[in-house]
Amino acid sequence: MSTPILFIATVFIWGTTWIAITAQIGAVPIAVSVFYRFALAGILLLAGLALTGRLRRPPVWRFVVLQALCLFCFNFLCLYTAATSIPSGLVSVIFSLASILNAINARIFFGERMSRQALFAGILGVSGLVLMFWHDLAVEIDPAALRGIGWAVLGTTFFSWGNMASRRNSALGIAPLTANAWGMGIGALALLTLLGVTGQPLVLPQGAAYWTALLYLSVIGSIIGFTTYLMLVARLGSAAAGYATVLFPIVALTASTLFENYQWSVTAILGVVLAALGNVVMFRRRS
Repeated sequence: MSTPILFIATVFIWGTTWIAITAQIGAVPIAVSVFYRFALAGILLLAGLALTGRLRRPPVWRFVVLQALCLFCFNFLCLYTAATSIPSGLVSVIFSLASILNAINARIFFGERMSRQALFAGILGVSGLVLMFWHDLAVEIDPAALRGIGWAVLGTTFFSWGNMASRRNSALGIAPLTANAWGMGIGALALLTLLGVTGQPLVLPQGAAYWTALLYLSVIGSIIGFTTYLMLVARLGSAAAGYATVLFPIVALTASTLFENYQWSVTAILGVVLAALGNVVMFRRRS
């Protein structure tokens, strides 16, 4: 598959998963929906690797477990919850700022110096978020919107911590596809444990829309989406492949406008532009 097709596929898949998430909200508890998603994805991916003879046991498990909890459990619990309060397209924009959080966490966990470029990108990103939610934050304080922002930021933070765990796994020689396969399975087991502790039953939802969204999120969003992105990283490097995070919010916001009746304002448009510009600055190669 050519590199341009991989890039387009990644942007389209990651951009449309957000609207699919909204189709899973309300029919069953959020934790149950996230469990169904990664149980199905984990089973399919582990089985696929086993059938092709590529399934390997990680030599070290602790960072695989940490990656599983951050990438395939807690972060999606937060992001799904955020989508109950704010449009899914805006959740995707907040999530796209993970690259800036990655720079901060790389400083904390790996001692990497934050460049002025990263700091400037962070300022642009935060300024964009303030403008996007200016009406809810300053004009008319909306508790639901504040909760949605908080959950989205927390979910993005968990995602960034998962990226740090993934770096540890790579340093230990664990292939990303292997870590993802075991991680999805472990994440599903963690969610099942959480459901048992909290006493939430495994409700079987009714309606084709939910099951279509579940299949899309598990197979297309989780397995194929991560695979195409990892193939891009292998071919182009993480910086160039990271431009997908700049573009997929455009797809997500378009879907939100069409299906969730998201209403644009001048400040919202300026906010999205600033947030996207923050990502561009973050990934721009320094001379």
